[in-house]
Amino acid sequence: MRARMIALILAAAAMVLPACADVSKAKEETHEPAEMVAVEGSDQEGIAVEAEAIERLGIETASVEAGVKAGRTTVPAAAVCYGLEGETWTYTELDEHTCLRVPITVEDIDGDTASLLDGPEVGTQVVVVGAAELFGVEEGVGH
Repeated sequence: MRARMIALILAAAAMVLPACADVSKAKEETHEPAEMVAVEGSDQEGIAVEAEAIERLGIETASVEAGVKAGRTTVPAAAVCYGLEGETWTYTELDEHTCLRVPITVEDIDGDTASLLDGPEVGTQVVVVGAAELFGVEEGVGH
């Protein structure tokens, strides 16, 4: 009787253990919808985001515009991100799947428009919806 019980336990273990191995293997095969990538010509990494993730997150961009004052540019205020030390930046679109954090110097914000003393060039696309999610990828949130 005892030998039968041990045989049953061993048989059950033989069935369960391979299932555990499959779970860990499946976990290794999963990938992230966004990841940090090297950007040629920059010492800073960019954020590569899969097309499905861009759609799911609803990431939207807008163009940097020429400001009223000479040498100034404007962006939607929603494109301005703030750090804990008061630093400001925006995420620029390098291509349709890659964004890069770029420091900016805000002169003022009037309504929905931020006037910049320093930042990306006119015509550059900046992220106005989804910046918080990009920041999460940069900071490793969820890993």
